[in-house]
Amino acid sequence: MTAADTVGRWVFGGVDSHADTIHVAVITDNGGHLADAEFPTTTAGYTAALAFLGAHGDVVAIGVEGTASYGTGFTRAARADGLSVVEVNRHRAERRRSGKSDPIDAYAAARAALSGRASSAPKDETVTGIRALHNAARSTVKARTAAMNQIGHILISAPDTIRARYRALHGKSLIDALARLRPTGDTVHTAVLAALKSLARRVQALAAEHDELTAVLDDLVTGHNPGLRAASWCWPYRVYSCLAHPG
Repeated sequence: MTAADTVGRWVFGGVDSHADTIHVAVITDNGGHLADAEFPTTTAGYTAALAFLGAHGDVVAIGVEGTASYGTGFTRAARADGLSVVEVNRHRAERRRSGKSDPIDAYAAARAALSGRASSAPKDETVTGIRALHNAARSTVKARTAAMNQIGHILISAPDTIRARYRALHGKSLIDALARLRPTGDTVHTAVLAALKSLARRVQALAAEHDELTAVLDDLVTGHNPGLRAASWCWPYRVYSCLAHPG
């Protein structure tokens, strides 16, 4: 194939992305297969992949699987190069019909871009940050709940003197009291009280971490989409879902 063969030819790209490699396919504007190749998920690899696509014609659009995960790096490079990237989501039924291989998936992504079945633009960099903060904040809630449950289990089987002392306390009052403990007594009492104190302080630290993360998340979401932030029903744990699926 010479440069003259590609002049005026419109092509579509498809990318099947993985942690260490991407498989890139290119098709004509009538769906004909032209070529496919594998590249590493590095800056040099992305540059080579884009050059590979451009060598076959004028790239109209590139369908990418996983623009928000393994395909993030390639998506960023392609958009910086002025190319149109669309998100491809293949259904399980389609995978069963066509089989699973990197070239097959890459060509399927290119056909999805050609047909218009894949037309959603990848989320911008701000949403990537929002997603990261949201996931981190959500994990603090899960870890805090786990620590609270551990405290409850320990108190159930604790010596009677410890159970009696903290039976009437709940929630923040219980956590604050346990965090102030100075473990004393025999070996069993000291061990149980030390464990309760450690877990209580963990709960406090996780609560503080959660507040810090959600404050940053609040500022980021407000700057990105003030209308979304104003919809209080969508805050804080549904915020990323709302950004991903507006309306």
